[in-house]
Amino acid sequence: MNPDTQILRALRDAGEAGTSGAILARQLGVSRAAVWNRIEELRKAGYDIEASPHHGYILRATPDALHGDDLMARLPVNRIIGRDVIVFSETTSTNDIVEKLARDGVAEGSVVFAESQTRGRGRLGRTWCSPSGCGLWFSVLLRPNLRPTAATQLTVISAVAVARAIERETGLHPEIKWPNDILFGHRKAAGILLELNAELDRIRYAILGIGIDVNLDPDSFPPDVRNVATSLSAEAGRNLNRPSLATAVLRELDHLYARLHAGDFHEIGDEWMRRCTTLGRRVSIRIGDRSIAGRAEALDEEGALLVRTEHGTLERIIGGDVTLEKNG
Repeated sequence: MNPDTQILRALRDAGEAGTSGAILARQLGVSRAAVWNRIEELRKAGYDIEASPHHGYILRATPDALHGDDLMARLPVNRIIGRDVIVFSETTSTNDIVEKLARDGVAEGSVVFAESQTRGRGRLGRTWCSPSGCGLWFSVLLRPNLRPTAATQLTVISAVAVARAIERETGLHPEIKWPNDILFGHRKAAGILLELNAELDRIRYAILGIGIDVNLDPDSFPPDVRNVATSLSAEAGRNLNRPSLATAVLRELDHLYARLHAGDFHEIGDEWMRRCTTLGRRVSIRIGDRSIAGRAEALDEEGALLVRTEHGTLERIIGGDVTLEKNG
């Protein structure tokens, strides 16, 4: 844990009581002058840290900016997701960065955020609009003990984690559209992109890309998605604190990822189904050149969507472009 993470964690833990420079110096194993230097650097980054003669240092306010040290300071010490957090001011796509980390053998749980992306991408090769300072655009490296056929479980737990975090931070009640969309009504506020590197019987690594439109003005969306996109601020009627939401998502994802490996996917899947707008609806699903129409009935034990076709057969769907029929 680096010094800035330790300082911010100590300040958050101390709250209004504050903590002295001497205590921080002892915890960090450095001089009080070195602590003061780090405090000054944090102030320059936008952290309002009061120095009181009676209480020591007190964290009064934090900026609405993403800093890796601050995000890690907000997370539990014993965690997988968020064991390391890197923030770029701009990159092509956070999935590209995590792909390189994965090939380099970096441990799972590393997270890469970008304040903006120049080539952010969604599912099926679509572009994801990622303007600076308005949303959460990030990717997580996972090395799950799953068969490739069960990879949809990762999308399911991620959708539940994002929905829970949004609900907790905003009071809103988002819905899930299979397999990867977080909706308010028919408008999308967040999406999940899962990319795999796998053999026939095991996943080498998975990259979980998440994009959340947090404080975007609806008029700033590209014209082609303006009628189907929304942001959390538009739904809540106020701007939201992005670092707090980012931390909430990582906490929920870490918790659900641990439950997945503990064999609790069935219970997570039940919550997903309660939140899902797809089940019980007539759907049309395009998978490459193939099209399937029918009624979405349930998730199976590996996270695939079960669709009852017009001919009465039950199709197991693990991917594709889903359209909900209006009269379904």
